[in-house]
Formats: sequence, structure tokens, C-alpha cells
Amino acid sequence: MSFSTELIKGTLRTIILKLLSDHGKLYGYELTQKAKEMTGGKIQITEGALYPTLHALEREGLLVTEVEYIGKRVRKYYYLSESGSAASSQKISELQDFINTIGLLLDLKTFTV
Repeated sequence: MSFSTELIKGTLRTIILKLLSDHGKLYGYELTQKAKEMTGGKIQITEGALYPTLHALEREGLLVTEVEYIGKRVRKYYYLSESGSAASSQKISELQDFINTIGLLLDLKTFTV
């Protein structure tokens, strides 16, 4: 069972920033596979959601790109800029606080983060 696109869409920026923070530079497919692998398939990021988010983060100066040529193929790697590293920490803290707050709201007795 994977999570709804609605839940993933609301957390995708944070997921991307965290993955890049933990793994350095990654290309798009690697990002989708890391998320899928780390969550046992519960989070599956589609290309249709991933690339617009990557491009927005890049426009905002949070990501930097590097192009590598592999034979005739071009691979675009993404990594955090200095401001992206700061934003990553802030977004992770914000999401953690939100999750804790939702736990209170839903009265989840066994809720832990």
C-alpha cells in the first residue's frame, strides 16, 4: 500500500530536500528510487510530481544542478545549495512539528516520531 498523492504532494519538497541532504547529489530517478526503497514502497514519487518540484526548488535557489554526459545520454544531478541546506533543516523541523501536532489532534495515544 502506498500513500495518497495528496499526502505525498504536501511533503514532497521536504522529502527531496532531506534526501539530497543525506545523499549529496542525486539525479531524478535516484530520488524516486531512494524514497521508494527507504519506505518499503509506501512513498512512490511520480515523474509528474518530481520534476516540477525540482525545477521550483532550483528557481528558488535551493538546488544547484550539474550535468554529466554518459555516452550519448545526459544526466542532470541535483544537490543542495547553501540556502538549500538551511531550508532543508527548517522544513524537516516544520514537518516534524506538524506531525506531532496532527498526532495530538487525532488523539493518537501511541504516536511517536
